[in-house]
Amino acid sequence: MTNATYNRLNKDDAIVLLVDHQTGLISLVQDFSPNEFKNNVLALADLAKFFELPTILTTSFEQGPNGPLVPELKEMFPDAPYIARPGQINAWDNEDFVKAIRATGRKQIIIAGVVTDVCVAFPTLSALAEGFDVFVVTDASGTFNTTVQQAAWARMSAAGAQLMNWFSVACELHRDWRNDIEGLGNLLSQRIPNYRNLMNSYSALTASKAN
Repeated sequence: MTNATYNRLNKDDAIVLLVDHQTGLISLVQDFSPNEFKNNVLALADLAKFFELPTILTTSFEQGPNGPLVPELKEMFPDAPYIARPGQINAWDNEDFVKAIRATGRKQIIIAGVVTDVCVAFPTLSALAEGFDVFVVTDASGTFNTTVQQAAWARMSAAGAQLMNWFSVACELHRDWRNDIEGLGNLLSQRIPNYRNLMNSYSALTASKAN
């Protein structure tokens, strides 16, 4: 029997870090299909906007083969801090990146990136070492294969990171469907086709009761 506590996400204390979702690096992702992975990343971005979470974007060595940030993320967060690292592999080694995180005053970090074992794992381990709570969004982070994926997850989990998927992040932040079932439900239906069926059923039921 353990004395583990449930440290849940709090929308008033959480920030989102999108690390190295770059056009070149994304071609390395093989543990998810291209369409699935893109959908998951954009779903996480949707959640960040829906819950009004401070969001920080960063890239590594854009002028090299890693390429620029994927354009959809730039368009979604035109005013977010954007740290183009000149070369640091671990984003935490970049002073501007860490300053942007600390400036939010928040202690919970929701992180996703490419590749999982480097661009996500390194800053995750660094943030944990400095007392932050870190929640890794597993399905919005990608790498070479499932073997590498599992090893990276194990390393971060052993250090104290919590592993989640974007849907569980959404639900834990939301807490209660009565807060806004239509708003979050419609967001989910855009990213999960089967959820659209659920929302259509709900809409039909609501309409029938109104009549």
